[in-house]
Amino acid sequence: MKDTAMSEPLHLARREHGLSRRQAVAAIGTACIFAPAAAEATPDTARRLLSELVKVAPKAGKVRIDIPEIAENGNSVPIAVAVDSPMTPTDHVRAIHIISERNPLPGVASFLLGPDNGKAEVHLRMRLAESQTVIAVAELSDGSAWVATREVKVTIGGCN
Repeated sequence: MKDTAMSEPLHLARREHGLSRRQAVAAIGTACIFAPAAAEATPDTARRLLSELVKVAPKAGKVRIDIPEIAENGNSVPIAVAVDSPMTPTDHVRAIHIISERNPLPGVASFLLGPDNGKAEVHLRMRLAESQTVIAVAELSDGSAWVATREVKVTIGGCN
């Protein structure tokens, strides 16, 4: 007895059992037309995300944000966040969260740290849609949270 699935060419079997290329392209095009518009963060959504990430009210201090005051191009903005901490097993930074108030989504990055990191410092490049406040929050091993904010003026937006 001959197995028909094994004998027919692969492209015919795909067509018979699934979508054709034309149907797939049409489905993707329809999904793009009816997809909801991109979300846009606001200071309220940024604060809501912050309260979800960090369960205690963060205090000002211990966190430093190094980011240009004016970003000529929002596509690639360098940022460094450092936290004053000895990074010992009993006193260390557990997490650093970076949040933007006006990007399509407020959560930029979260880094999980421990005493083996030796230094509570992260460097990255981020996209900024427009001029906005960037927030960095550090969660410490004692349960406290510390925050710093920086205003950044963006001349050419990086998120569409």
